[in-house]
Amino acid sequence: MTTLITGGSKCGKSSLAEKLLDGFCGRKIYIATMQPFGEEALEAISRHRKMRERKGFETLEKYTDIHETELPRKSAVLLECMGNLCANEMFSDSVICCPADKIVSGIKLLADTAAELIIVTNQVGSDGIDYAEGTAEYIRVLGSINRRIAEFSDNVVECVYGIPVLLKGEIPC
Repeated sequence: MTTLITGGSKCGKSSLAEKLLDGFCGRKIYIATMQPFGEEALEAISRHRKMRERKGFETLEKYTDIHETELPRKSAVLLECMGNLCANEMFSDSVICCPADKIVSGIKLLADTAAELIIVTNQVGSDGIDYAEGTAEYIRVLGSINRRIAEFSDNVVECVYGIPVLLKGEIPC
């Protein structure tokens, strides 16, 4: 089962994603995509690790090339976060033609391997602000990735002020 969780910044997406896997009895893999650049990133990484400390997750740092991830079959996987993965692919030293295609095909591979896949992403592009070309392209690519993953996901949930709002499927227990 694949679940996409979207929402704005600091709206409770991570907490919801972790909660959805509380009852999972097999191996739980947390794929962390935030590169540790700067003090703010290090603080966020530390905060997220503390939040997961006693929840049974094995952490796998994967900043790019999600398609190369090897997972134990029938594990539960929480990928956090698609916004970081997208930025990492778009702005890395190795230039790729279609980051959305690369990422979506990688997510499909994860979905085929995992018993449960939960993807946390960001809702971007709805603020009506005109951004510089690089940022505008990032917003467009992330929006395309989110749309394409939502199409094949079993469940899509938007987190609004900590409240899960079902957009597709059902909210997994």
